Amino acid sequence: MLPVNGQVTAVVVSYNTADKLRRCLQALQGVPAVVIDNDSQDGSVAMIRTEFPLVQVIANRDNRGFSAANNQGLSLVQTPLTLFINSDAYADPGAIGALAAVFEDAGVVAAGGRLRNPDGSLQESVAKMLTLRGVFLEQTLLEKIFGGFWITRSLGGTVEVPQVMGACLMARTADLKEIGGWDERYFLYCEDTDLCLRLSKLGRIIWVEAAGFEHELGSSSRREPWRGIARYNRGKETFFRIHHGPLASGVCWSLDRMGALLRMAVKPKQFSTWWKVLTIKPD
Repeated sequence: MLPVNGQVTAVVVSYNTADKLRRCLQALQGVPAVVIDNDSQDGSVAMIRTEFPLVQVIANRDNRGFSAANNQGLSLVQTPLTLFINSDAYADPGAIGALAAVFEDAGVVAAGGRLRNPDGSLQESVAKMLTLRGVFLEQTLLEKIFGGFWITRSLGGTVEVPQVMGACLMARTADLKEIGGWDERYFLYCEDTDLCLRLSKLGRIIWVEAAGFEHELGSSSRREPWRGIARYNRGKETFFRIHHGPLASGVCWSLDRMGALLRMAVKPKQFSTWWKVLTIKPD
């Protein structure tokens, strides 16, 4: 098994998650880490410098977004492997080593672990590649019949997959730098889909069931669900514009709005949420 020490550096993007960030860094169990703080106002930077003096910190003066911050961290990594992990994700003992082990196979370019919710239930961590057919099924609610993007529940063991989640993604540092890192045209959502698509041209992406991570989903999205949905839609539309052109992006835009109108009709209790998705810019 590939040893973790000297092989892996963790890159963590932080934004007003001081308590969760503390737990995240503790769970790394000595793996070197770089934290990029996107102008948190909750004392995150001071906490890191006081409690984790060996952790490198980049303190941004504004919120540069997930992709740009990850690239800042990547620029400092000197180990063969880079682990991108959310500040609200916590590695089980041995999980990082289990991910690193699959890179003994030279054909592997990226790997992700098994995510679970705080209550222990399975969290989706593997998806099909983004397609307009998938968006259509998602927005018409037909994915419940024909299947949607998520395929985690059908998996087991160590298997090749189309993509893993950016909440917990390990890749070869050289490959990441070869493809130019994360695409900064994405602020939040679908940047991991984009990254996996580009990495997949260099080799295989692997999901490792034995590598367990607890992941708390974004609290800001829970407070304002419409904002998370709108950002997700924008991320999808950006993905199609970059990889398939403006026509495909326009089709995705239309499907997303059709989906919002449909949900306003069939889920009247969520009318306000979907109305905001249609009428308010998320940023």
